[in-house]
Amino acid sequence: MSKDYGVEIEEIKKQLEELQQLVSSVMIGSSKEPNEKVGDIEKMQKMHPNEHVNAIMNEIQDAAGTNGQTGAITYMGVFASGGRQSNWVKHRVNTDDLLKLIADNVAEKVLACLGNADRLKILLALLKKPMSVAELVTECELNSTGQAYHHMKPLLAADLIAEETKGIYIVKPYRVQGIIMLLAGICDMYDETYAKSNWEAEE
Repeated sequence: MSKDYGVEIEEIKKQLEELQQLVSSVMIGSSKEPNEKVGDIEKMQKMHPNEHVNAIMNEIQDAAGTNGQTGAITYMGVFASGGRQSNWVKHRVNTDDLLKLIADNVAEKVLACLGNADRLKILLALLKKPMSVAELVTECELNSTGQAYHHMKPLLAADLIAEETKGIYIVKPYRVQGIIMLLAGICDMYDETYAKSNWEAEE
């Protein structure tokens, strides 16, 4: 049996990249030199193996520090399913504005609307493709169309879903990224990859 050297070479490249990332993270973690500060923002350096990502991080740290903000975030994405696609780019979003969503009770209302297993199943199903209520009952393993409508009502009221054509429901196009980014935020609560902080209490 002949060996597939191309596959072996790609695997070796992958292992080398992982090793380089590990060495880089160890070097960063062991550095004793204080980081540069811009305003109240301490600039964390070389957090990601991709230099383009590091450049963006450097830019938003400078922007937040210069403008006296608690922070700034940049994010982008693409989601395609069921013959539809959503792309989004947000740059230098002020974290002070995001924190106001808690004070203004907006976050509470949105999370209360979504904080139900059946509603989340309905959103997941509609992210895959447009569906009728009967299809949602089957896809989401609901007991009846009445149960489906019961859970769809708050999603409709929150403008997360809509009836696109008679009897066919979709996730509103400009809500797709919000749902995906909310899931990304949940993922970040469990995955600390490429995260670095000085959040620990000072001695």
